[in-house]
Amino acid sequence: MAYQNILSEVREQILYITINREQKLNALNKATLAELSDVISFGTMQDQVRGILLTGAGGKAFVAGADISEFSGYDAEQGEALARTGQEKVFNAIENCPKPIVAAINGFALGGGLELALACHIRVASANAKLGLPEVSLGLIPGYGGTQRLTQVVGRGKAIEMIATADMISADEAKEIGLVNYVVPQTDLITKAEEILNKIKQRAPLAIAAAIKSVNSTFAYDVNGFETEIKEFGKCFNTEDFKEGTTAFLEKRKPTFSGK
Repeated sequence: MAYQNILSEVREQILYITINREQKLNALNKATLAELSDVISFGTMQDQVRGILLTGAGGKAFVAGADISEFSGYDAEQGEALARTGQEKVFNAIENCPKPIVAAINGFALGGGLELALACHIRVASANAKLGLPEVSLGLIPGYGGTQRLTQVVGRGKAIEMIATADMISADEAKEIGLVNYVVPQTDLITKAEEILNKIKQRAPLAIAAAIKSVNSTFAYDVNGFETEIKEFGKCFNTEDFKEGTTAFLEKRKPTFSGK
């Protein structure tokens, strides 16, 4: 698939994805969502990819929201289909990706942009970032998992406050409430995200995937997270990475994991 709205490349086992609509503050339109779906699928399936870094082009916005012009005339049925398709093909695909995905939030992360960051496993924000879910000011609510994931991360009271007031919060406040993992100067943003991924990619890839699946199961209403953990723990014993990890430990050397 030839991308028109995103940039992507693999360097040193990291898939870099940049939403490249700077003049539109990287707003999410249908074409961009389709490209994100495709590139996340690529990253999921490629063994050489050990982690994914997602950011926006320019210094103003990660993603400033969805492209409102595309759905301003929708009815209820079309709106529901829009949300369902986006959640299943992009946002859930990101959350359930077995490769760790770090959002490097380089400016405004509003509406669908914050929902995109929330779907990622780890979030790093630049000091100038502003985050919020302003949908109620348009007569809508978040439709790409924002009501669910924000509540999981910051708790019900703060989630309802942010959604109902439609207020933006600063990067520092986002760090204070646990919405982002780190706040750094904008010049250090990609370096910090790379630092996290470079550390993760030294670990066993299948174990990382099992850990992501197990953590995600905490929030699945029809899944016993403890049972998921037990089963994933057991599966690790059949991997070459387990044998390499334990052998390296006993031999007092660094392990070299193959992801098998």
